[in-house]
Amino acid sequence: MTTAAVGTVHRATALAQALGRALRDAMAEDPSVHVLGEDVGTLGGVFRVTDGLAKEFGEDRCTDTPLAEAGILGAAVGMAMYGLRPVVEMQFDAFAYPAFEQLVSHVSRMRNRTRGALPMPITVRVPYGGGIGGVEHHSDSSEAYYLATPGLHVVAPATVADAYGLLRAAIASDDPVIFLEPKRLYWSKDGWDPERPEQVPGIGRAVVRRQGTSATLITYGPSVPVCMEAAEAAGAEGWDLEVIDLRSLVPFDEETVCASVRRTGRAVVVHESTGFGGPGGEIAARITERCFHHLEAPVLRVAGFDIPYPPPMLEKHQLPGVDRVLDAVARLQWESEWTSEGGVR
Repeated sequence: MTTAAVGTVHRATALAQALGRALRDAMAEDPSVHVLGEDVGTLGGVFRVTDGLAKEFGEDRCTDTPLAEAGILGAAVGMAMYGLRPVVEMQFDAFAYPAFEQLVSHVSRMRNRTRGALPMPITVRVPYGGGIGGVEHHSDSSEAYYLATPGLHVVAPATVADAYGLLRAAIASDDPVIFLEPKRLYWSKDGWDPERPEQVPGIGRAVVRRQGTSATLITYGPSVPVCMEAAEAAGAEGWDLEVIDLRSLVPFDEETVCASVRRTGRAVVVHESTGFGGPGGEIAARITERCFHHLEAPVLRVAGFDIPYPPPMLEKHQLPGVDRVLDAVARLQWESEWTSEGGVR
């Protein structure tokens, strides 16, 4: 728990509760903010993030929609064109795919198409990632699709404070934001005060979660706790690992990432998305281009396998875990030693 003032101890708040509070505060402050999606009203969402919003603000502002993702996002485009700030909930990651045509053809392009006359202040909340024992279409890590779509901002919180702060920033943005919510962290808790939420860096800024000197772990969303645990375990082997939480994939905080890698000389990118065509490839390329003369070993990736998401009993093999991260760190050490001894690839 954290203490904001002497004698004041805050009760633990779950990440999902912080998201709900962000929606409530945004709706209370700005009547143009509307929430819409499947079961967001009466039920309060599958994960109860929108619980109570329909009762407080009415069904006109927290609206249950038909099971038609393309229609939900298409309606949000029209709402944004008429000056509203819609917040769309896609019930699960892979359920968002039917809405992808709207996203690519209209949401991502409208502001550019109209030379800025029509901004698209749409926030698309996407519960994503594995670790909950979900079946196919309930555990995808689909961020690579959004990264490859110019015109979108893409963020992924990993802490309670960031869940609140980044969602408020997303709703306030005049650009469309894909807001990736790691499902397995929904009920992770911290001593965060909803009445006096701490200020966090905005969209486009990464944060160093753990300082180190031996190598840099670069990650985001559900893989942040994994990397923090791996960094602690690596200490027993004499490795002092730095952990960077990207928080924002687009815009990408190249400055923070490259400053860290230039200090440590080694980097591992960790994420649940597939390795081939995944975010790690772009991040590794940027590091190599900007930090080549500082690298003592190739940039490595620890990612999900290049397969459709497996059944629940097999997901522990699919998801990057502490052992796979530590294996990559060991490979970095071997590569560094081999190269320093004159090895040639």
